Amino acid sequence: MGLKFPLIKKYFFLSHAYSSLLHRISPFMTKISRISGFISFCLILISFSGIAQSKSSAEIYHQLLQLKETKRVLYVAAHPDDENTRLIAYLVNGAHSEVAYLSLTRGDGGQNLIGKELGIGLGQIRTQELLKARETDGGRQYFTRAMDFGYSKDPTETLQNWEKSKVLSDVVWVIRKFQPDIIVTRFTTVPGVTHGHHTTSAILAEEAFDLAGDPKAFPEQLSQVGIWQPKRIFWNAYNFGGEFQEDSTKVYDVFPTGDFNSLLGESYSQIAADSRTMHKSQGFGSTAGIGNAVDHIQFLKGEPFKNSAFDGVEDRWGSLANGKEILAEIDQAIASFNFIDPSQNSGKLLALRKKLQAVSNPPTWVTEKQKKLDQLIIESLGIDFEFISKQELGFVGQEVAAQLVFNNPTAIPVSDVSLAVNQKEFKQSTESVQNNQALTIPVSFTIPTDTKLSQPYWLENPINGALYDVTNQGDIGKPFNDIKFGGTLSFSIQGQSFNLELPLQYKYNDQVDGEVKQPFTIVPEINLSLSADVVFLIPTVTSKIKVTVHFSDKMLDGGLDFKGLPADQYRILEVTDNAFLKERVFEVEFLNKSQGIKDIRAQYTTGDGKVFDKTTYRILYKHIPNLTYFEPASIRLIQEDWKVSKAKLGYIPGAGDDIPGVLTSLGYQVEVIGANDYSVEKLSQYKAVIVGIRAYNTNEDLATNQQALMGYVYSGGKVIVQYNTSSPLLTNQLGPYPFTLGRNRVAVQNSPVQVNWDHPIVKGPNPLTEADFEHWEQERGLYFVGKMDERYETPFTMNDPGEEPSNGALIYTTYGKGKYIYSGISFFRHLPAGVAGSTKLFINLIEE
Repeated sequence: MGLKFPLIKKYFFLSHAYSSLLHRISPFMTKISRISGFISFCLILISFSGIAQSKSSAEIYHQLLQLKETKRVLYVAAHPDDENTRLIAYLVNGAHSEVAYLSLTRGDGGQNLIGKELGIGLGQIRTQELLKARETDGGRQYFTRAMDFGYSKDPTETLQNWEKSKVLSDVVWVIRKFQPDIIVTRFTTVPGVTHGHHTTSAILAEEAFDLAGDPKAFPEQLSQVGIWQPKRIFWNAYNFGGEFQEDSTKVYDVFPTGDFNSLLGESYSQIAADSRTMHKSQGFGSTAGIGNAVDHIQFLKGEPFKNSAFDGVEDRWGSLANGKEILAEIDQAIASFNFIDPSQNSGKLLALRKKLQAVSNPPTWVTEKQKKLDQLIIESLGIDFEFISKQELGFVGQEVAAQLVFNNPTAIPVSDVSLAVNQKEFKQSTESVQNNQALTIPVSFTIPTDTKLSQPYWLENPINGALYDVTNQGDIGKPFNDIKFGGTLSFSIQGQSFNLELPLQYKYNDQVDGEVKQPFTIVPEINLSLSADVVFLIPTVTSKIKVTVHFSDKMLDGGLDFKGLPADQYRILEVTDNAFLKERVFEVEFLNKSQGIKDIRAQYTTGDGKVFDKTTYRILYKHIPNLTYFEPASIRLIQEDWKVSKAKLGYIPGAGDDIPGVLTSLGYQVEVIGANDYSVEKLSQYKAVIVGIRAYNTNEDLATNQQALMGYVYSGGKVIVQYNTSSPLLTNQLGPYPFTLGRNRVAVQNSPVQVNWDHPIVKGPNPLTEADFEHWEQERGLYFVGKMDERYETPFTMNDPGEEPSNGALIYTTYGKGKYIYSGISFFRHLPAGVAGSTKLFINLIEE
């Protein structure tokens, strides 16, 4: 094995069900633990990402049929995984339309089945899962600036959080930019039927349908796009309870979404299932239905139609002066397509390219067709190219050694191959590339000083409220950043020049997965990592953390301080250098002089006055590209006089949460309970055993040993279970007495709470007050208990405004000599975010 570098994390507990997790790692590393991933998906209209361009004859022919078609459909909903992948798969691959999905949010406020990432980290995972879904079903992806702030009961509440005019502007912008002929919404505008975000997506889609063609609406956009009026808008009608039945008073179009595509060798149902399975963080693995299936779209507004949703939609080729000639060339290429030797199709495709390139002032859709045609020509020749490096991470000023590899397996010569990087051209004297003789060009360069960090564009500015602050109009709607770092590949085929943007990628071989490519990523020269984000200033706890300064190159002299905290409120106990790892570790003790809650920022200042205050986060999963983002090295100090025993606790992992790390910061000794640790004798050493989120959905060892866990309670132990979903449960016996899980939740984080002030978990040892229920994070809780045995006590009653109270947020009972607690309160969000009142309550659950 190679050198093993430390993986620096917030907390040090792996998910039981999944070993993928969020890492903070040093930016100097050119190699990391071999966590393989799928090939990076280049986020431009067509993918020249350096992956193999060759495809089968059937696939090339299929793309030629798509080149001919000009219909465009925009599908609109609220979150990743809301989209109907079966309808998208059919419209793209059966009707050969250009289809895009506009998701209002990136799903930042959801749950995560595969790891601990929440918030902006989860939003990036779900963004990439959507891109993988579109890569599978052939669609395209857009977003607005709206942030998923968590579950919302109705559109009124949703629009109280979002700034409606901005989100509506984004929807109008995407319509004007993509220019769909029809729009399809996933949800209706009827409130109270579903998630408030869902309903809002339909409301905004209908309003944007009316506004996109109005020059008085959002006129600031018109310097970059023109007005556009779609022909019609529809609702993708469905019935989750069974087969959809048409309303005789409504008008529909119906699509055969269960049909089999012989060119692709799959049904649209199978393509859809493979696409939906990409939403792994949501546990949406799907199995395709077999046989006939249809999807209905119900007409909402626009021009009436008789036969088809696309009635009256003109073929866009007819709008071009030479459109008939181009269409005739496409038809000829289709009619004479050579399936045995696809390279023989290149002559007709190159002739078509000349006519398409001759279009003056081409509209956006023509520019897209030009790029698709370039892709077809490359694929028909089986041309393969890649711009690769042996390192994944780089920093400004660093020298990088890379290479361009270019191959053409056919006898048709490809000439003038070159790569331009940083205004420098790299080429060789080879006259042409042909006959499967690959060309390799060494490429070395220095990363320019003005190169930006590889920060997702929507995170470049601080988040304010429930909208991302994206100031560049051209960025709005994009699924992800354009190419992070790369060059311009140029070559000629039969006298025609091709120019493609090509990303630099890190390539290596994994012993299990084989070839792996990841995006080349720009990181800071100096990066900070923290052993904890929340520090508790409690009399019985020593408030120490470690701040590690990672150097990409030389270890630069400098000092550590904390913005927002006077120097007399902390002391640096020890500084340790590790020259081999290029790390400087500061052990810091915070003095108990602060009052209440204070947010501070660690910063390292070098001798020349440069200040570095960023933490690098890396998200590494096999099904998506490696993700990197940066946040201030922030610490929340919480000064309280809480009573904490610092006892030994057991933790049973679930889907993944950061509760163990917070408890460690509070002074508790936390140990992970594994498959062989469920004996009463083993469990009896713990003051309490805490069960991680969704553990009964994911942890088979827990379900198998449920009887032993209840035996521990009966013998005098205490078990605290965090939320689970009602399906799929690995066992229905979650507690000592029966109860069922419901879907009740309280989404308004500061909604009123009725408290039994005499209950032992409320009285102490740290008495709760009304103030402890203020300033909670995102929500009160979710998936509350529904029906329960009368032996359970319910110290809290909660409800969202206008709803019936629910007493299932937390249930409590004694069993034998011990105590059992189940709670849907969102401790997994609150404690890592430093919500003092929720943390105090959790301590009471342990200590009472």
